[in-house]
Amino acid sequence: METRIFDLRDTKRPQKEVEDQIGAAAAILREGGLLAIPTETVYGLGANALDGEAVKKIFAAKGRPQDNPLIIHVPGQQWLARYCVDVPPIAYELARRFWPGPLTMILKRSPVIPDETTAGLDTVGVRCPDHTVTLAVIREAGVPVAAPSANASGRPSCTSAADVLEDMNGKIDGVVDGGPCTVGVESTILDMTCQPPRLLRPGGLPLEELENVLGRVEVDKAVSEPLQDGEKPRAPGMKYRHYAPKAPVTVITGAPELSAREILRRLGPGSGVICFDEYAGLFDGHEVHTLGSSGDKLTQAQRVFDALRSFDNSGVTEIFAQCPDNRGLGLAINNRLKKAAGFHVVDAGAASVVIGITGGTGAGKTSALQAIEDLGGRVLDCDAVYHQMLREDRELQEAIRAEFGGVFTREGELDRKKLGEMVFSSKERLSRLNDIAFRFVKPELERRMAAAPCRLWAIDAISLVESGLGQLCDRTVAVTSPQELRVRRIMARDSIDERYARMRIGAQKSDQYFREHCDCELENRAETAEEFRRQARAFFGKLIASIREDKDNNHETA
Repeated sequence: METRIFDLRDTKRPQKEVEDQIGAAAAILREGGLLAIPTETVYGLGANALDGEAVKKIFAAKGRPQDNPLIIHVPGQQWLARYCVDVPPIAYELARRFWPGPLTMILKRSPVIPDETTAGLDTVGVRCPDHTVTLAVIREAGVPVAAPSANASGRPSCTSAADVLEDMNGKIDGVVDGGPCTVGVESTILDMTCQPPRLLRPGGLPLEELENVLGRVEVDKAVSEPLQDGEKPRAPGMKYRHYAPKAPVTVITGAPELSAREILRRLGPGSGVICFDEYAGLFDGHEVHTLGSSGDKLTQAQRVFDALRSFDNSGVTEIFAQCPDNRGLGLAINNRLKKAAGFHVVDAGAASVVIGITGGTGAGKTSALQAIEDLGGRVLDCDAVYHQMLREDRELQEAIRAEFGGVFTREGELDRKKLGEMVFSSKERLSRLNDIAFRFVKPELERRMAAAPCRLWAIDAISLVESGLGQLCDRTVAVTSPQELRVRRIMARDSIDERYARMRIGAQKSDQYFREHCDCELENRAETAEEFRRQARAFFGKLIASIREDKDNNHETA
């Protein structure tokens, strides 16, 4: 069979020429042939959805299992009543909002739809593709078009006409070349025959946009794990290993910096890598295909199938793939990569949680920091880091010398007493010293956290807010306590009288200042340090869980 190519990438050509090509392509469908069509998501392999014999040819050309239902493509919501029954009003609302576009709705089928199209189910998936050429072909054909992705079954989906010809040349009657797909992953499939509606396959329309219209949407387990033997798929893409290149794939999930490090640890001589742009340089000497930057999920969606397909022309024996988080289009990309891997997934772990802790003397910061350590965290004491840098960091010393002149001894040592007398007598000089200190301390904290990876860090800084060090933190926590309790604690801890204890508290910023400028407050009314430490452990445990949940949702992971 010769596969005819209809080049409709340029619709500005003479109208008669375009109409003739659209008419010829539509005739293939009307006459029971197979026609690959472009959509905004991926290329589809189309046949007349009302012709059971034509639909059988789709399964034969793709090598597709017979129990895998097909989606029918229509030019608009006005065709719903022709091929579906008991259509709920909310389905029309979704069509008005999201069609043409990457949304497939599962609805009860009309008897005119043959079993071959629905794999014997009493439902059918319907969508209106957002591609002017394909909509024109469907209207001209006058029939709904059943069209799964135009790849050989189990292979990565096609996002260009060249991809289609690689798998289908000589097996189908024609290919409409409408240019590259703009979305790159298949449509979102939503089952509208149940309440609440159920997401069967994530795709080009993010779950969050559906939730904005519908409220609650349940997510089928097949989105994140394979169906078991005997379970029948209600929509395409639910059951079988999909999107797979020839070499086995391992998906590495987790924070991008951690997943990149995990891939680097696992690489062998024949390994290939799919990664975010910013980590490609780590894998010199290996074949690498990039998805786009870690924050650009639209580009990732457009590239994911090309990346999987590209390895089939190479000699790699295994592929490791970074994976975005589940937010927005990330859920669809995540799903496709995991299906390509047969759900062979390695979790590289969550990104580090960094909590900034500040507060006045006697409030209980020491016990709070001990609670962080009890939870497996590490503490960075900014005051200790600064004083170590005063002794060892020549660039910091030069910056202080340039600003304050003769505060160093003849031996080159910093005279801390002289510097203290100079800055503590002038708010303006103290502010200049703090600016210098924090300019050097912030990158040093970043360096220390990067050099010794840990899942939980606490930054202890009395000037956390005004220094800008809070920018390093996922949350900032003000440790506060009633003044009378603070006075008693300071007196007992430092063996000083009440008057001096009150002076020290009065010289510091108030609890109200810390409340207003930090994300959270941890109030210490405990009678003993050990009691507050227990309370702080519970507080931080909940806070860390909340931060990690936000990171999972937003790591944005899109």
